[in-house]
Amino acid sequence: TVVMGAFHSGPHEQEFRQLADKTGFSLEQIETLHKRFKQLSQDEDTLQRENFDNVPNLDCNPIKTQIIEAFFDKRNFEKDGAGTVQEITFEQFLTVMGHFRPPELRMNDEQRDKVRKEKLRFLFNMYDTDNDGTITLEEYKHVVEELLSRSSTLEKKTASAIADAAMLEVASITMGHMEPDEFYEGITFDHFVKILNGLEIETRMNIHFLYVDTTTLCK
Repeated sequence: TVVMGAFHSGPHEQEFRQLADKTGFSLEQIETLHKRFKQLSQDEDTLQRENFDNVPNLDCNPIKTQIIEAFFDKRNFEKDGAGTVQEITFEQFLTVMGHFRPPELRMNDEQRDKVRKEKLRFLFNMYDTDNDGTITLEEYKHVVEELLSRSSTLEKKTASAIADAAMLEVASITMGHMEPDEFYEGITFDHFVKILNGLEIETRMNIHFLYVDTTTLCK
């Protein structure tokens, strides 16, 4: 966890102020994340996949590959983006980091719903790797397991059992409404939003692998 200090004005001040307006991160948070970006990229202006290999906290994460890929997935930082990129700028890095930030307390219900939907879309994209608009039941199980394993009150085994049950429940609901000759194509985003309705995701979607606890990244 990084302790956020006071913002020090410098050569990046103008750029950081614009990024603060765009992303909702404070100037102090942007300064901290910029230092981490430069550490990871070995002082380059762009970050590549192999730069993430030097992050020890990420090695034990069961969805390490999906998390890294999320940073290079155009859908996560470009409107109507598709495909992936080989390297990302600091602004793109910051945009993706924003998906892991919990919502601010003073949001109204409409804003909170919007943020939740954006987070769910980000999560859905992590598993919809071929961008066909659906994820498989097995992939959905991984989503639930990962979210539940963030809960300190649940053991890994329990999280896995609940995820299994959730997968079977979704299978029975979706397949129960199908005609015998219908082909099961997977879970769509709208369905994904409905079935995760009862799961509190906002505070669980955080990553510690950048030595920055994203739950503290609130204005």
